[in-house]
Amino acid sequence: MQNEKAQWAKQHHFGLILLLGALTTISPFSIDMYLPAFHQIADALGSTQERVALSLSSYFIGLAVGQLIYGPFLDRFGRKPPLIFGLSIYILACFACLLSWNVEALIAFRLLQALGGCVAGVAAVAMVRDFFPLSEGARVFSKLMLVLSVSPLFAPTVGSFVVTAWGWQSVFLFLAGIVALILACVIFLLPEGHRADPSISLSPPAIARNFGQILSHPRFRRFAGSAAFSFSGLFIYVAGSPAIFMGKFGLDARQFGLVFALLSVGIIGGGQFNNYFLKHYSGEKIYRTAIVSQLIVALIFALGAAFDLYGLVAHIVLIFLFLACAGLTYPNAASNALAPFEKNSGSASSVLGCLQMSVGAIGAAGFGFLNLPANVGVSSLMAAGTFIGCLIFFFGGKRAET
Repeated sequence: MQNEKAQWAKQHHFGLILLLGALTTISPFSIDMYLPAFHQIADALGSTQERVALSLSSYFIGLAVGQLIYGPFLDRFGRKPPLIFGLSIYILACFACLLSWNVEALIAFRLLQALGGCVAGVAAVAMVRDFFPLSEGARVFSKLMLVLSVSPLFAPTVGSFVVTAWGWQSVFLFLAGIVALILACVIFLLPEGHRADPSISLSPPAIARNFGQILSHPRFRRFAGSAAFSFSGLFIYVAGSPAIFMGKFGLDARQFGLVFALLSVGIIGGGQFNNYFLKHYSGEKIYRTAIVSQLIVALIFALGAAFDLYGLVAHIVLIFLFLACAGLTYPNAASNALAPFEKNSGSASSVLGCLQMSVGAIGAAGFGFLNLPANVGVSSLMAAGTFIGCLIFFFGGKRAET
């Protein structure tokens, strides 16, 4: 079975990567594409943009919770049935969103949309484990990281065009159409990467024990825990970047968009350099070097920001370097964290995703509560998260074999 999967993956490598990449873009597009429509939505539903923003919060909640729900189902029933079910729910929720009669309904339907769509990211990560060996898994994760990093560059732009041309409801119609195409590819083109396993129980106590076993594995705890904290800097940066570049340095919306796009190249470049480094070094060695480098950059950023030593260019350079390190850390952490789990890699993938989303969301929310200048708050949280990530990696578990 494993040889057959590996042979199929080799023969259809480009198509498989393309489909896995498409699955990973569902959430970024669902988050970023409707942002330009906030003003229209608020006017149409008789609300405020602040209230409309709660539909974004409900989507994040759905992502974090839904990942834990789907993991055991992906292991019990195989990858395709839960994927088909979740994407179908997502499509129905898109139509519900565009028919929303008030902002409270939109908030609820966005939660449902996330609960359906989050299966895509969990399944994509698990299928990397299904179809590719550890030696190639980190390279595949780097390619998925490229797709994931590029998505926020295009989603708001596409959203602006769609909203301007056809109105805010068309965003959800567009998302439904794209996911319907992805669903068709899953049904008709994608083979099952993981056979259904009736021995896996879906009772709450059994699921809790399964998650406990995953979290107790030294290799998973070491890489997943470390990556969740080090990668939280990306969420913190996204939350604080408007306040830094538009608030502190006075950039307008167009200039901010250009800076945001430039900085996204950092994480894209880090992921692509990772493919080169993997030809010469183990994933663990790359991760060790990258997270230490990331901590050094974060500390330099935090110290300089505290004493107001940096101008605009220095901020851009330091954040660029930080994100480049993040592009190196996550693919290797994910590949190593999932390596011990063949039978329950879906559950392991869901725990990995939930940890990343939860820690990142807490870090981003923490920025809003700090009564500090924006650059000081962002850089301090970046440094704190990366420092905790280093502690977990170097002292939080047994050294994993590579």
